Amino acid sequence: MDIARPDLKRRKQRRRLMAVGAGIGAMVMVTLGLSRLEPAAPRLDRAQVWTDTVKRGEMLRQVRGNGALVPEQIQYVQSDTDGRIERILALAGAEVESDTLLMVLSNPELEQQSFDLEWQVKAAEANFRKLLVQLESDRLTQESGIATLRAEHTLALLEAEADDVLARDGLVPELLVRRSRAKADELKQRLDVEMRRLAIQGESVEAQRAAFEADLAKLRASRELKRQQVDALQVKAGVAGVLQQIGDREMLQVGQRIGPGATLAKIVQPQRLKAEIKIAETQARDVQIGQRAQVDTRNGVIPGRVSRVDPAVIGGTVTVDVVLEGPLPRGARPDLSVDGTIELERLEDVLYVGRPVHAQPDGTVGLFRVGEDGRTAMRVPVRLGRSSVTTIEVVDGLREGDQIILTDMSSWDAHERVRLN
Repeated sequence: MDIARPDLKRRKQRRRLMAVGAGIGAMVMVTLGLSRLEPAAPRLDRAQVWTDTVKRGEMLRQVRGNGALVPEQIQYVQSDTDGRIERILALAGAEVESDTLLMVLSNPELEQQSFDLEWQVKAAEANFRKLLVQLESDRLTQESGIATLRAEHTLALLEAEADDVLARDGLVPELLVRRSRAKADELKQRLDVEMRRLAIQGESVEAQRAAFEADLAKLRASRELKRQQVDALQVKAGVAGVLQQIGDREMLQVGQRIGPGATLAKIVQPQRLKAEIKIAETQARDVQIGQRAQVDTRNGVIPGRVSRVDPAVIGGTVTVDVVLEGPLPRGARPDLSVDGTIELERLEDVLYVGRPVHAQPDGTVGLFRVGEDGRTAMRVPVRLGRSSVTTIEVVDGLREGDQIILTDMSSWDAHERVRLN
């Protein structure tokens, strides 16, 4: 027969409970251990990251921008009057001299005005000659009258003297003597009046002559102006150089009507070029006139100096003019795209490193520093100082010889450590 053993049953239940408790405890310990473990560091291919070593020494500060070669001076050829384009004899790119004919304009009204002024001047010159002849004739008539009066006065004086002698001898009455003297005095007064009239007439002649000459000079000046305007219908370059453009914004066409002051052509001297470099407004604060610069035309590098800094910001950039101090390479021409590098200063005995992506001067950024084993990189806060095109000053957070990752690591912002394969 079976014998009941309640103590065995209790021992089995106890062992079962102890096993369950041990399992639960083990699970709690495992969970607690796992919660305290750091997440696994992501892995990066070392060949895909760009690294650089912190150095100490001289750091050259530079800023860089792109731009174009532009003429130092542009000669604008403008129209003196309105007209219609009849012919265009030169196109952009042609080498021209000062007397090279660029285009021919027509203006019938202007030509008619010039023709009318020619005949007005000729008529005025003929009238002037006629006036001079008339004035000379009047002068001669006046002098002739004076000569007649002078002769009559002389005869009257002789008669008066003769009558005076005869009167002393009693041969003629006293009344006749007085009449002779009165006649002589009258002729003397008339002679004096005519002499004064002749003098006044001379001044009148000079005044009329001056007035007529002034009117004639005015007509001649108007004729000369019209002649110049007619001659300007034959549009010439005026200076030696290269024809950069026919027209201003758009190329002019035959038959087009233009107004006075319109730009007909632009002429430049290709050997006198400068570079206009666009510098980002955040980097242009230290650019000053006189700083050294280099202009890369992609066919040679030309040294230069900063000659002007535009005070205005346009489109987030500041225009900097660089005057070129070296010979132009072959192929250099206006509007050629170039890259410009401006030397700001040389920093002596500073820590510096290659400029990381998104690193800004005078700020703090988290950078990954490569460990001594070369297999891991830890994020460290780094305070940066002054920057250049490819380098930046290290103020705090790194030491000479440290190696950092310069590549954009924004995808790993959630990690403080990465592994390098």
